Amino acid sequence: MLLQAILISLWAFFITSTFAAGIGFFVLMKPLVSGTVVGLILGDVQTGMMIGATINLINLGYISVGGAVPTDLTFAGVIGTALAILSGVSPEVALTLAIPLGMIGTAAWFTRMTADSFFVHKAEKYAAEGNVKGVAFMNLVPGQVIVFLFYAIPTFLAVYFGPSAVEGILKFLPWWAIQALMVVGGMLPALGIAILLKYMASKTLTPFFFIGFFLATYMELDVIAIAVLFGCVGYLSMNVNMGESDEARKEAA
Repeated sequence: MLLQAILISLWAFFITSTFAAGIGFFVLMKPLVSGTVVGLILGDVQTGMMIGATINLINLGYISVGGAVPTDLTFAGVIGTALAILSGVSPEVALTLAIPLGMIGTAAWFTRMTADSFFVHKAEKYAAEGNVKGVAFMNLVPGQVIVFLFYAIPTFLAVYFGPSAVEGILKFLPWWAIQALMVVGGMLPALGIAILLKYMASKTLTPFFFIGFFLATYMELDVIAIAVLFGCVGYLSMNVNMGESDEARKEAA
């Protein structure tokens, strides 16, 4: 268990650090991806993928503006999935673990960003002095140390010591309370989908939603087939629109 906790904490550090080369925030940090990796480390890929996908659903409308984040996907996806697998709870109950973890992670995110601001001023001082090595050092080393302190260490402690606490809480809770958590957890993905649809609601995109619903419900196509179909439609539509724009520019010239 010690080795698994270390590996999961290193994963949490990697996806949040600069070493993820720009794909950490946009790909690796997503709960579906993190859940799959955590499940692989814990020896239960299917459960990790299911829990990660469930947590991912409530974050479909996730938007970060100006560095502000509504929830921390690393805490929710990595720690939430690990605690759920190790405690043996359902994906619905896992959501009730992921939400408060995400809120705690948000505090860690803002504290980290505040600490990083001091390093920026130090880097500016080195830049004014023409110290290239100093600027490179301040942009790489101190920030990654902060990431390690705020993500790797809490993740390790939560994964190594947390499951027993979660199991104790679940044993203490009456059955009706656990059922209530499962009901609430089952409703949260619908909320995430609703938030996403609110952003997508437009005259051009709404018909595609109803077409997809029709294909899934009445023609019983699976999600992959629908995704491939609409990917092709989107590609053709983009080419047609670009062709019309080119013709319009030529006529205007």
